[in-house]
Amino acid sequence: MTALPELSGKVALITGASRGIGYGVAEALVARGDRVCITGRNEEALKEAVEALGSDRVIGVAGKAHDEAHQALAVERAMEAFGRVDYLVNNAGTNPVFGPMAELDLNVARKVFETNVISALGFAQQTWKAWQSENGGAIVNIASVAGLAPSPFIGAYGVSKAAMINLTVQLAHEFAPKVRVNAIAPAVVKTKFAAALYEGREAEAAAAYPLGRLGVPSDIGGAAAFLTSQQSDWVTGQTLVVDGGIFLNAGVE
Repeated sequence: MTALPELSGKVALITGASRGIGYGVAEALVARGDRVCITGRNEEALKEAVEALGSDRVIGVAGKAHDEAHQALAVERAMEAFGRVDYLVNNAGTNPVFGPMAELDLNVARKVFETNVISALGFAQQTWKAWQSENGGAIVNIASVAGLAPSPFIGAYGVSKAAMINLTVQLAHEFAPKVRVNAIAPAVVKTKFAAALYEGREAEAAAAYPLGRLGVPSDIGGAAAFLTSQQSDWVTGQTLVVDGGIFLNAGVE
């Protein structure tokens, strides 16, 4: 087995990290020596992720991201286990609907915003109060290219991610100079969450990308590692687009 790196002394809380992008971010931060608290809805999947990442450096707290009690508990557990929360990565998200906005069930829209936007604000409030307001740190919000341009049939998701991008600049302004707040806007990343966008036609979907492939969780993990590192100490209020070049094709038939 590859030896784990020395501890960095830093601690991260990553939401929605039992699989997919969140897990990829956790892998990247553990690989550089951070200790990590991950959250997720499925307790069994969370336990498996903790074991795979290394239970000596990772803990899991199961719960629903939009639940305020869960937000408080996750931060409390991280503080109890590690004594600090330097970095928050808001990755938990949902997209339970596929169709035109004109037919969107407003209760579904509310659920999307509760999970994708309000939960991110709730976690940011909790980490700010528990550690970051006095000690500093960084927040990374996982947004989407769907928040930057129209996205047919996933409009509610796109609108929520646009709100998350604006939340990023609001928090960056309010939390400065103690805490840097940035967002990452991925295009399609190969995860179970995004499977409907490429499953059964991956080659066709990838052909639209100038770099010739879809994203993988480690692509976003690397970006998150940068935005929670000293190398990005003068970066705040920004949205880093990680899209394999797909936006280069905007407007081109």
